[in-house]
Amino acid sequence: MVMFEVIVRNAVFLKQPVHRLSSLCFLLLTTCSSFAWTQGEPSRKVAHVNGMDMSYQVVGVGEPLLLLHGFGGCGDNWQPMIEVFARRYQLIIPDLRGHGSSTNPTKTFTHRQAANDVIALLDQLGLQRVRAMGISTGGMTLLHMATQQPQRIDAMVLISAAAYFPEQVRAIMTQQTPPEFRAFMRACAKRGEEQVRELSEEFTSFKDSYDDMNFTPPYLGTIKARTLIVHGDRDVLFPLSIPVEMYHAIPASALWIIPEGGHVPILGPWLPEFETVALRFLDGSATQ
Repeated sequence: MVMFEVIVRNAVFLKQPVHRLSSLCFLLLTTCSSFAWTQGEPSRKVAHVNGMDMSYQVVGVGEPLLLLHGFGGCGDNWQPMIEVFARRYQLIIPDLRGHGSSTNPTKTFTHRQAANDVIALLDQLGLQRVRAMGISTGGMTLLHMATQQPQRIDAMVLISAAAYFPEQVRAIMTQQTPPEFRAFMRACAKRGEEQVRELSEEFTSFKDSYDDMNFTPPYLGTIKARTLIVHGDRDVLFPLSIPVEMYHAIPASALWIIPEGGHVPILGPWLPEFETVALRFLDGSATQ
């Protein structure tokens, strides 16, 4: 199998020391945004899938590109890059189960179930094959999709995702939900404090979960999608060893380590370069 590499300015492909941040503030600042839509207002729709109502937005023209947000967020978190990606693709942007405007009658969340929900949405839309990008939980949902239905995803970009939960993130999950994280969730919670409480409890429950996110290298080796792994070398949740392991395990994969990048290092000063690299990879031009 051919292993692709994406070479960009300041990219690093070797191990770097991972530094803990004193709080999750940087995580929240890099995933929460107040930017306005600039490609025209997307159409918001609702699909009934797997016993829940999934809210999703469609904007742009072209081949479909699925965008999956991180835990506690919603589809609106993709706003800073909508204008650029909507010029090339038709963007499908759902709110995952229990997030944003989507419901969650079970009051539980697993990445496996989130993948089943998104697959059901794609089935309703008649989309048999898509490109995709996922932030953190969104990327982990894509791992389930790409292993459950290897032919479903042509190419994907995994941003600050992990194949399993390491002990350092389990330690964070055992603590009381930081006020900054609750504020981040509140910005997307359409049902108010009850929804924030539910999401906080679901996040905490991940500390005891060992079967939802537990991808071994041989299992990752079944992924057929061209995969770009984007990770910050200062990620407070997932150490650098995890994306390196994923890079070695996923056959057609590329690894972009962003120096001094925290969790989700794609906004702010990194945004223009991320848009350029991600578009080239999704189009296939980065591997030619």
